Amino acid sequence: MTESKKTDIIGIIGAIQPEVETIISRLCDSQSETVSGITFHRGQLGQTQAVVARCGVGKVCAAVCAQTMVLRYGVSAIINTGVGGGIDPSLDIGDVVVATALVQHDVDTTALGDPPGLISALNKVEMNADPVLSDKAARQAEALGLHTLRGVIASGDCFVSCKAQKERLHRQFGAVACEMEGGAVAQVCEMNGLPLCVLRAISDKANEQSVSDYPAFVQQAAAGMAAVVCGLFGA
Repeated sequence: MTESKKTDIIGIIGAIQPEVETIISRLCDSQSETVSGITFHRGQLGQTQAVVARCGVGKVCAAVCAQTMVLRYGVSAIINTGVGGGIDPSLDIGDVVVATALVQHDVDTTALGDPPGLISALNKVEMNADPVLSDKAARQAEALGLHTLRGVIASGDCFVSCKAQKERLHRQFGAVACEMEGGAVAQVCEMNGLPLCVLRAISDKANEQSVSDYPAFVQQAAAGMAAVVCGLFGA
């Protein structure tokens, strides 16, 4: 007897409600449950089975959410979507960054002779995004008329809002954007052998104006990013 093929389930993670609310609203036949304080919504997104969750802000919340998706829902890949700060000078509010790789810029064992950002559990600094899934996402963003840039995204448990810190992330890691969750999701995916795609719409420019720009533009940026994710699955 031929064994039936397991249905692929895509995990989709955002940190805050504006990043996931549209995606959740597009789920058909959805069911929800709460695990470790995070509510997971499972249903049909276009032609694809998906589980969508708002993890909360920061690397620990993101890692808990991603690992729960792996263990409880058996996801075959994870998309981490949301907003972020622009580092590359070509980026403007609402533009899209598709990660080629993720780093955790706040991991620092340089006193022991390690390079900045070294993840000792993996013995690497950069964690690569899946090129096939990322390329599809980039093409979808471009099809929607959004200026799209591919490059390294730097994650850390801090809101970047000064020029000096922004320049450090570019200098040390070649980062084109920054945020607070993608690197943690990348580590979970790396440890579990799962494909990963990290997408960010620019809500601010990671400078001294970010404290005012972020609340002013987060909804706009999140809406654009949700359109890209839903479009990926025809939802």
